[in-house]
Amino acid sequence: MSEDRVVNIAGYKFVQLDELDQRREKLRELCRNLSMKGTILLSPEGINVFLAGSRDAIDDFLRELRSDAALKDFNTKESFSEYQPFTRMLVKVKKEIIAFSIDGIAPETYTSRRVTPNVLKQWMDEGRPVTMLDTRNQFEYEVGSFKDALSLDINSFRNFPKAVSTLPEDLKRRTVVTFCTGGIRCEKAGPFLEQAGFENVYQLDGGILQYFEDCGGEHYQGECFVFDKRVALDPTLAETGTALCYGCHAVLDIEDQKSAEYVPGEFCPYCGNESRNPYAD
Repeated sequence: MSEDRVVNIAGYKFVQLDELDQRREKLRELCRNLSMKGTILLSPEGINVFLAGSRDAIDDFLRELRSDAALKDFNTKESFSEYQPFTRMLVKVKKEIIAFSIDGIAPETYTSRRVTPNVLKQWMDEGRPVTMLDTRNQFEYEVGSFKDALSLDINSFRNFPKAVSTLPEDLKRRTVVTFCTGGIRCEKAGPFLEQAGFENVYQLDGGILQYFEDCGGEHYQGECFVFDKRVALDPTLAETGTALCYGCHAVLDIEDQKSAEYVPGEFCPYCGNESRNPYAD
């Protein structure tokens, strides 16, 4: 690997955190000193991190973060890019690190059973009857998903609970595996499904990105959307040609970019269609 490639990390941990304002200021200063960019979300329920920087900066950041007893086992997934995929550095204090707003869902104390990427692949190789449930937004599903995965056609994770009520009643007796980009949405989606009466729920440990790292692209169709300038990654975790419209932020595949209605930096065929905007919520 070239020494000048940018290291991208993503990770989260559900853990009770206090003194959030002090933590925010400390992390802001640390990231500024390390010339890093990205987003860190802090809340009473934990931390969610998307950062990019040099190898040394990433290592220094994680060393400092893990010096906090509450975060000593904080884990991340890595990928690499030829440029800095974030435009600024943000550290925010939020009510939740992944917005859901449902009482009784507390991933720190309870999550659904996890299935590793390798075991899931084995299940699919064997043709085991498994319903793959995509907990992401519809535009993410359209960029790529597991073969025959079920989409809830939502444009915000906050809509997930309501959408679950539309699922077939007999699905509650089947084996359901929830998945998302990196796993965080499933930490809440799985327990909610169990509350709603689903009897055999698993969550894909580490999400699509961990599946790509461990198993490649078998049983997956398309790309995986990521919320940075890279837009989407293929099963080798390499950036693809998928783009965002500068005007409305709609996700554009290669065919969209060939349209006469697409002018880079100005508009695209989907301008005005908020359902295709990953930053609309």
